[in-house]
Parts: sequence; structure tokens; C-alpha cells
Amino acid sequence: MNPIRTPSNDALLGLAREVLAIEASAIEALAAHLDQSFIAAHDLMLNCTGRVVVTGMGKSGHIGRKLAATLASTGTPAFFMHPAEAAHGDLGMITADDIVLALSYSGAVEELVSLLPALKRRGARVVAITGNADSALGRAADVHLDGRVAKEACPLNLAPTASTTAALALGDALAVCLLESRGFSRDDFALSHPGGSLGRKLLVHVRDVMHQGDALPVVENTVNVRDALFEITRKGLGLTAVVNEGGELLGVFTDGDLRRAMDKDIDLKTANIETVMTRLPRTIAADRLAVEAVQMMESAKVYVLLVLDEGKLAGAIRMHDLLQAGVV
Repeated sequence: MNPIRTPSNDALLGLAREVLAIEASAIEALAAHLDQSFIAAHDLMLNCTGRVVVTGMGKSGHIGRKLAATLASTGTPAFFMHPAEAAHGDLGMITADDIVLALSYSGAVEELVSLLPALKRRGARVVAITGNADSALGRAADVHLDGRVAKEACPLNLAPTASTTAALALGDALAVCLLESRGFSRDDFALSHPGGSLGRKLLVHVRDVMHQGDALPVVENTVNVRDALFEITRKGLGLTAVVNEGGELLGVFTDGDLRRAMDKDIDLKTANIETVMTRLPRTIAADRLAVEAVQMMESAKVYVLLVLDEGKLAGAIRMHDLLQAGVV
């Protein structure tokens, strides 16, 4: 085992900066030699009626797994297939409707090259990302994407570093262009990521988390303040909606309204609720996104909103409910 060297901190930082500079330079160079082959690859994948099957060995395989995940989450059905497993049965997953995205910097990896005849027989089209257009993979591909780099960031120029970064960036460029061409939206993204914070923000609507039915505090405008207070206490939301006989929302009575009534020495047992309620309360529609309720609450500095559905009182929503739903 080689003895451990102890470079100085300055030397380590210098090496780290050099690695980043080499990899950044490799990505910049990709832009310089992008050509119509990229458009051809984009068009093949956009018009694919099957799936994009990403494959690669070793470090290229790790990059391929990430690209398959990125494609799948941005509107292009895709999965990763290991070349060695493909030769032992997984080729059965590939149809003539599929596009194979093959990654190999040398373009000569035996496990990958040996699959090419079988892929051709099945009628699958091949898009290759390599550093050598004249390689076996580069020549056999229907479309070849140039992923060559001037050198690896590894001081030995051996470990795949700049080359894998370049392949990853080129694959991401394809995924983003496909996303744009498909008109893939934030809502589409959320449907693919229901467990993430963005999914919660874009999929959860006010009606999903509002208090409704028997849990909704509401009194008619004929009651006195004391009865309204009983309703607030029973429902525990810190307010009650006030409606007329037909259920039309007239106002809201809150803890703040109670304090103002007490300051005026109003008799809470006899005063009608309409004399102390707040008219024209802030409301939100039941079909709005829950994140919009958060924005309204923060802007107005309130913690509860009444909810309307087709103009009728339908519920109430608290900031606490939004926190529990993971929207905030």
C-alpha cells in the first residue's frame, strides 16, 4: 500500500480548483461542437413511441442511471438497462419502438458493443454518447453525440472525471430540450414527484385541507355575541363565519372582534352578532392551490381564511393545517 501523503491545505485547494476548472472547460467545449446530431437525437427521442432505454458500463452506467431518472421525471418515459444483464435476458424488455441511449467514452466497451447486433435485429434505434465517433459504438449508432474532452481531471488522466461530467451535461441538455418540446409544465413535474415539496405545493388544493361540515364554525346573523362565542369555543378555530338564512356569507367574528367589543363595553349577552362582526372577510376559493392560501395569509397577516365554493361558504383553512399538509 502506498504511503499516505499530506499535501498542504493550499495545495489541496489548488488541486480542487484545477479539477473544477477542467470539468467546467469540458462542458464549455461541448457547446462549441454541438451540431445537427443533437437535433437528430432530440427528434428521435421526442417521436419515440416506446421508451428510452439508457445503458452503460462502469462509471458511464452510473451516469446512465441518473439520465434515465431525469428523462423519466421530465416527461420522457425511460429506464436503465445494465449491458451485462441485457446479454442474459433483459434484452427482452426492448422493442422496435424503443430508443437506446448508449454511453461509453471509448465506444469500445465489449459488453455494450456485443449488444449492437441484437438491438439492430429488434429494430431499436441507437443514440450513442462517446468520445470517439470512429469507435465501434460510434459507427453503429443511428445518431452519435460527441462527448469528447481534452483531458480527464484525474492527475493520472485515467479515472473518468471530466468525461463523465460531459456525458451527464449532454444528457441533461437532451432532457431539458425534450421537456421544452413536450410543453412539460410545473403541474406535470408535480405529478411525477407527488412525494416532494413541489408536488405538495402544486397538487394540494384548499378543499383538500379545509375544515368543513360539522367542523366548520358558522352562526346565523340572528344570534347574539355569546352564542357566537360558544360556536368559536366548540370548533376551536378562533373565529366563526356569520351567514344569513340562505347561507350567504355576511361576515366573520374573531378574537379580535371580541376584544374590540369588550373595549366598547358592549353587552355580549344581548348584542346581535352583526353589530360586532367584521364585514367583507378575506376568503379564498376551494379550488385554489393551498400554497396560494399561504401567500394570502402571509400578506394579510392572518392565520385563518374562510373558503367559498361557487360563492357559498364551504369551509375554513388555518395556517396550521397548511403546515401539517407540508405546503409551508
